[in-house]
Amino acid sequence: MQKIKVDASFAEDWIRMFAHLANLFFEQCEIITKEDSEAMDVHFTIEHQPNGEIVGQAKLITKESEFVATFSEQAVEGEQRLINRQLKRIHSHVFLEVLEQATEMTQSWGILTGIRPMKLYHKYRQEGLSSEQAIENLMTNYRVSREKSELLAHIASIQKKAVPDLYDLKKEVSIYIGIPFCPTKCAYCTFPAYAIRRTNGRVDSFLDGLHEEIREMGKWLSEKDMTITTIYFGGGTPTSIEAEEMDALYKTMYDSFPNMDKVREITVEAGRPDTITPEKIDVLKKWGIDRISVNPQSYTDETLKAIGRHHTVQETIDKFWLSRNMGMKNINMDLIIGLPNEGMEEFEHSLQETAKMQPESLTIHTLSFKRASAMSQNRERYKVADRKTVERMMKRGEKWTAENGYHPYYLYRQKNILGNLENVGYSKPGEESIYNIVIMEEVQTIIGVGCGASSKFIHPETGKITQFYNPKDPAAYIMTYDESIEKKLAHLDAIFPTVEKPV
Repeated sequence: MQKIKVDASFAEDWIRMFAHLANLFFEQCEIITKEDSEAMDVHFTIEHQPNGEIVGQAKLITKESEFVATFSEQAVEGEQRLINRQLKRIHSHVFLEVLEQATEMTQSWGILTGIRPMKLYHKYRQEGLSSEQAIENLMTNYRVSREKSELLAHIASIQKKAVPDLYDLKKEVSIYIGIPFCPTKCAYCTFPAYAIRRTNGRVDSFLDGLHEEIREMGKWLSEKDMTITTIYFGGGTPTSIEAEEMDALYKTMYDSFPNMDKVREITVEAGRPDTITPEKIDVLKKWGIDRISVNPQSYTDETLKAIGRHHTVQETIDKFWLSRNMGMKNINMDLIIGLPNEGMEEFEHSLQETAKMQPESLTIHTLSFKRASAMSQNRERYKVADRKTVERMMKRGEKWTAENGYHPYYLYRQKNILGNLENVGYSKPGEESIYNIVIMEEVQTIIGVGCGASSKFIHPETGKITQFYNPKDPAAYIMTYDESIEKKLAHLDAIFPTVEKPV
């Protein structure tokens, strides 16, 4: 455990900020405010210059050396929150730099520890900055590397082609429908996902509540004559339920939601190939749904066993071709780099297998140790790739996708992600997922229904974001879905008292 001592005057939110940055460099790190002979010691100074500049300095003292970093920028004026934000940014700059000096590690994402770096780039563009100015701001203000800044710019240009009205979707909504069941739960997963069992009646009870929630949301949407941009069935694995249950659910959706002819995209995650059957594909085709996910994660059987996916590589391949041959024209696949006992050789094999199928989109995730996952709670059991290896794997993924006609169209990051890297969605031109773009860039309200579903209410005028979470546990959902409906409708009424339809 690495310890880093800072001054005791820093508030808790500052301590958390320093901890997030320190954890980019050390597997386990604690920010302390008391003397400790084993700790690195960091001293900060801030000086206000006569010319209006603020100059920040950090000195990191270890047993062997001292490291010094300085950063300055013109002082902001106005609200205290803006001044505090600037001071945090300056402290982050110099803290990151002395840690880079001490560890000889460079953080290509700079001081950004949040999950949505794309939002910053879009913000700069909406403020009227050119692409190059936005890139320079990311590099100067946040220490993001030129390579990553240019990647953001490239992705943004693709997003605007895929969704030309991306910045004008605030008066529409998208819908997320959560089905909390899977054949088994993967070791890295923290989503609402429960092994599906048909004996205790909770699946039937959950579906009863979900139908009611969809109907009630549909009433509100119809009264407001709202346009739905996209609908996304996630989980869990939405294809864990039976074909006839899927059919009934889609019927309720079409009967309840208004303007279904204007919905641009409907996605159903069929991520676990062991849930895909010809009967379920027939149901998807019946309702005009042809965007699905068939997720291998890895093409090594030993890895699938290690992470708790009770299907084989061959089953993934077979179910992909079953879906394709039965008419599924827009198939997404996911790969995860850094899974236990996998390195370049295994990842290369996964890419070679993917090349044989050429799905319309491919998301390359970097393994993240999420706090509540079984993998994080038993980390000593899972040997994962080191930082340099996952960086090489990510680079190889970038090269392979370009060689195979894919382009990156969305990006997000997670805390405790291997190598401080990112997750990137690639697609063939014209096959971008609109839902993935709008949810990551937070450009509109997402109404979440179902177990564990997160609703994100975005005020169409102020942009203020309010979140609401349905219960994760099916039993709790069943008991309280009517209360959840009431609370969500109150949130919706607050931000959409009247809706002016776009001309």
